[in-house]
Amino acid sequence: MAVVKPVLLRSLNRALRNLGGEKSPVIAGHKLLYRCNLECKMCPFWRREDEELLGLPDEIRVMEALARAGVSFLGFEGGEPLLRRDVGAILKEAHARFHTSLVTNGWLLEQRLSEVAPHLDLLFVSLDGIGETHDRLRGIPRSYERAVSGMRASRAEVPTVISHTVTRDNVDQAERVVELAERLDVGVTVQIAYDYRTADAMSPKPEQLRPVIERLRDLRKSGAPLLESVDYFDAILGSWYGEKPWRCKPWLTINVDPSGRIVLPCYVLQEYQGSLPVWDVDVRTLWNSFNWAPYESCNKCALACYLEPSLFRWTDFASLRDRVLDASVNYLRRTARSSSRSPASGLIQIGAAAE
Repeated sequence: MAVVKPVLLRSLNRALRNLGGEKSPVIAGHKLLYRCNLECKMCPFWRREDEELLGLPDEIRVMEALARAGVSFLGFEGGEPLLRRDVGAILKEAHARFHTSLVTNGWLLEQRLSEVAPHLDLLFVSLDGIGETHDRLRGIPRSYERAVSGMRASRAEVPTVISHTVTRDNVDQAERVVELAERLDVGVTVQIAYDYRTADAMSPKPEQLRPVIERLRDLRKSGAPLLESVDYFDAILGSWYGEKPWRCKPWLTINVDPSGRIVLPCYVLQEYQGSLPVWDVDVRTLWNSFNWAPYESCNKCALACYLEPSLFRWTDFASLRDRVLDASVNYLRRTARSSSRSPASGLIQIGAAAE
């Protein structure tokens, strides 16, 4: 409970502020570095040179600024975060303040698992297809083998989720990845490739993508371990194929680049290029003075960290059931196999994300 209490209090405080119309971030994403040991075609980040990386004291400054802003969930990504020698110490500090997650390509997972698992509520392992398909998209042989081996080790230590990006080169693999998740007894989250300016154009053609989204929605309805809600898939279909846009609320997510700078207005449009150091800014004041209106009708991406929070309504019983009640049951089932995980933490995590 020592970890849960400050997160719960921030969630309750934020809910009260939201009643008065104040905007505040719920979720934070922070890239620890751009460097990576793989070379994914659709990713622009490994192609960049890192500036001087933040040390642990400055990483703590980032965390304290995010905590003051009311953030409840902090996700670490890269590049490849496990390339940082101090990643365990950074996660330990984060886990004392937030519900904490990490995204990895899995190559170093078995080697670094004991350092990171005690300080994580959720671990995402990127997997873009089965066998050779994944290796080809990731640019390095044996990437699939290392990722799957890492998940077999991690699933007993921390709730583990496959992170699958649908591209034009693997559009036929999504259902097979869901089947793999079921065999491994892990979760799966699905994103759709976005064509960044500084990476290979890999977004699937609309006519290829639609049946995949429809199939994933059906699998979610039938109980497949997909993290995305049914509403998520319906929103993509309605926006991209039915001219029924969803209202994006990018202020619910804050992103911080490897140098500690805030990325505005969002991860996608700014391609993670930050400007203002987060510790030098009153985030609440900035969030409520920034002009978010031009971005509310964007609908260019389908990143769950933007789409899912934007869709949620406490007054919508179907949404409550799908995202809170059903998700809570699934979380409890996953965590019951690990005595080191507190189910209460999972329930608060799911509920707080839905403010």
